[in-house]
Order: sequence, then C-alpha cells, then structure tokens
Amino acid sequence: MSTPQGILALALPLALALAAFSCAFGLAKAVAAAMEAIARQPEAGQKIQGAMIIGCGFIEALTIYALVVVLLFGFGIISIH
Repeated sequence: MSTPQGILALALPLALALAAFSCAFGLAKAVAAAMEAIARQPEAGQKIQGAMIIGCGFIEALTIYALVVVLLFGFGIISIH
C-alpha cells in the first residue's frame, strides 16, 4: 500500500466523502438560516428563497468539482509522477 496507486486508492474515496459531508453540512446550514429568515420576515420570502437556491447551487458545484477531480485521478488522466 506504499505505492502511489495504493495511496490514491485510499485517499480518493476519503477525499470525496469529506467533500460530500462538508457540502451537506453547508447546505443544511444555508437552508436552516434561510428558513429562519423567512420565518422572521415572510414578506421577503421570495428574495431569500432565490438567494438560497443560488447559494445551494454553488455549494453543490463544489461536490461535483471534487467528484471530477477524483475521477480524473482515478482513471489516471492526471498523474502524480
């Protein structure tokens, strides 16, 4: 397991899992804050919801970027050597 391929075989899934969990916590915090803001000011609900959806899209994009990097390393398109 000391070879670069062995290290990648362990590190890539862990890195993707870390990115997914981090984005999930970020999404949960963003949605919770938006719901609290809408509860305080219902008349601003549409603006808050729109901003929340855009923010959630950016947070989701981070997970997709992590997946792309993991796939690039996994298929050997990007080499460590």
